[in-house]
Amino acid sequence: MDIDNPVGVLHKTSFVDFPGRVASAVFLYGCNLRCPYCYNHNLVDNIPPLEEMVSCKDIVEHLNRRRNVISGFVLSGGEPLLSPAAVFLAAEAKKSGYDLKLDTNGTLPDKLKYFFCNKEIRPDFIALDIKTSLNRYNLLNPRVENAGLLVQETIRLLESEQPQMEFRTVLVPELITKNDILQIASCLPKDAVWKLARFRQGECLDKRFNTIIPYTEKEYQDLLDTAVSVIPGTELR
Repeated sequence: MDIDNPVGVLHKTSFVDFPGRVASAVFLYGCNLRCPYCYNHNLVDNIPPLEEMVSCKDIVEHLNRRRNVISGFVLSGGEPLLSPAAVFLAAEAKKSGYDLKLDTNGTLPDKLKYFFCNKEIRPDFIALDIKTSLNRYNLLNPRVENAGLLVQETIRLLESEQPQMEFRTVLVPELITKNDILQIASCLPKDAVWKLARFRQGECLDKRFNTIIPYTEKEYQDLLDTAVSVIPGTELR
């Protein structure tokens, strides 16, 4: 891997990407899912604006400069576990004393297991995005075989490894109903931290989703109440 090649987009200072930490977050190119509501599709398609591109060398230099200002480093995407830069950047961040957070879609449990098996890159925090009921993942990208089963394997891995973790779901009307909420909740630890997010139109990967009407606030509240009835630590943001 050439550390001078562009690998993603860097948010130098973030107060929202790593709970309890002032952090830097890098969004690495590439994703194996093509969620129709995705608004980071420049990363999915590997075509971010040229002026936003950064290399591994740029990121490591930034982390070395900001060691006294930030305490967390976030690998996000896209799907960061697909990037050959992820292991290198995780090792550099941990070596420099940063806590490491990894955002993932959960379809690459073997790659995630590699991170947990190596203390030099072991994540301190995992955020797992759950898109819909595990039996409906074919709606996202049918070419990713058994995606729901892979996500389920990732959930079991997290329960075993016990990092700090949160689960996240965007409340997209075509992908999330009350039944989907109940199906997802049945797969999560009962003490899970589950963050539900409102669906946003306007910049979706699938242009048709820009015409989908978001849930009303009452409908959002109903979905939240359904989730809380099973997972008390559920929040709507």
